[in-house]
Amino acid sequence: MTAIPDKLSWDDLRIVKAIGESGSLAGAAAVLGINHSTVSRRLSSVEQSLGAALFDRRRAGYVLTSIGAEVMALGERVEKDILSVVRRVSGGTQGHKGDLRITTSDSLLLDFLTPIIADFQTDNPEIRIEVIVANKPLNLARGDSDIALRATTAVPDNLFGRKVATVAWAIYGRRVDYAGTLPTAGGLYQQRWVSYGSGLSRLKAFKFVNDRVPRERITYRSDSVVGVASAIAAGMGIGFLPCMHGDLVPGLVRLGPVEPDVFDELWVLTHPDIRKSGRVYAFLTHCADAVARERDFIEGRQIRCSQPAGSDR
Repeated sequence: MTAIPDKLSWDDLRIVKAIGESGSLAGAAAVLGINHSTVSRRLSSVEQSLGAALFDRRRAGYVLTSIGAEVMALGERVEKDILSVVRRVSGGTQGHKGDLRITTSDSLLLDFLTPIIADFQTDNPEIRIEVIVANKPLNLARGDSDIALRATTAVPDNLFGRKVATVAWAIYGRRVDYAGTLPTAGGLYQQRWVSYGSGLSRLKAFKFVNDRVPRERITYRSDSVVGVASAIAAGMGIGFLPCMHGDLVPGLVRLGPVEPDVFDELWVLTHPDIRKSGRVYAFLTHCADAVARERDFIEGRQIRCSQPAGSDR
C-alpha cells in the first residue's frame, strides 16, 4: 500500500473522499460546505505531498487513480472509526436525553409509527425526535439515522435489531364497487390494477402482480404505498396493500384473504455502536412492545374499520 505521510490530516482525507464520491470539485465543495477554489487548492496540496496524482481529470469528471482509491478507502475507514467513537461517547453520556433520528416509510409513519412516537415522548420528554421518510434505506453506519423501522425481507448484515412481526398483504378495492360480492380469483386479474413502480420493485407485490396481471391492465404505478392506496380509493383500479394500511383507508375493502406469497417482515434496526445508548435502547424497547400489542392486526388476523366484501361479521 502507498505510504501515507505523517502530515496527511483527516481534513485532507475528507477532501479526497468527497471528490471521489461526487466525481467533481463542485460536488465535493457542496458536500463539504466550502468553495470550489478551496477544494482545488487542497487537492493539489495533498497530491504534491504524496508525490502522486489521486485523480484523472477527464471531461466527464474526476476519476480515482489506483493510489487515489487507496487514499479514499483510508478516509472511509477513518470516518467509520470517528463515527463509532462519537456514537459510543454521546450514547453513554446522554441517556434518555438528546436527539433521536428515525427513518421509516410513508405508510408506516402515517398509520403506525406516529402514535408510538407520541407515547414514547410522553414518557421521555427530553428526547427530540426527527423522522426521515424514505423508501430507500439510509446508511446507519454513516450516521444518517439512529433507528430504522422497515418492512423488508433484506436486512443489512451490519445492523443490529430484531424482527417484530410479519406484515400481511391483501388485494383491496373500493367498497362501493364490490358491495356484497367477491370477484373470482381469475376475474380479479382482469380488473384494472394499480401497482408499484420500479423504485419499489423489491416488494413481493411488484413481482406477484407483474406475473399474473396482463400489462395493459396495470394502468397506474407509484413508488409509494400511500400513493397506491390513494389511487385505489380514487377508483383507478384494485391493488395490493399491507393490511395494516389498507384496512385503515376509508372506503377500501379486502377483496379476498391475506395472500401468503406477498408479505414483508417488520424490523426495528440500529447500528451496533449505539444499541446500548439510553435513548436508542429505550425507543427500541418501547417500539417492540407496541408492535407486540398490534401483532394480530399487522399480520392480518384482525380486521379494523372495514370488513371483507360480502362478509356479515
